[in-house]
Amino acid sequence: MFGDMMNMMGKLKETQQKIEATKQRLDTVLIDEKSNDGLLTVTLTANRKIKSIAIDESLFEDKEQLEDYLLLVLNKAIERATAVNEAELAAVAKDGMPNIPGMDLFK
Repeated sequence: MFGDMMNMMGKLKETQQKIEATKQRLDTVLIDEKSNDGLLTVTLTANRKIKSIAIDESLFEDKEQLEDYLLLVLNKAIERATAVNEAELAAVAKDGMPNIPGMDLFK
């Protein structure tokens, strides 16, 4: 029994290391989102860090319109990045979960 516990602890530590490596890799996964008309483009990582924002000059003429564009495009990009992030981390965590009796109820 003690050996099983040590094995589970080792597997959990290994999973934790894989999760950290996945988080680092997600810093290199880029998500691009554009407005429907292509006047605004946002790029962020799958860890939801903004890398760049490209704004067409025509949007500078109307502050309110620019703000609306930024809100819409940033929120769409964050949603997509969050989906990628959660899927990747969930896959690593699920793969690394030790086989604990009764825990299969939570899958």
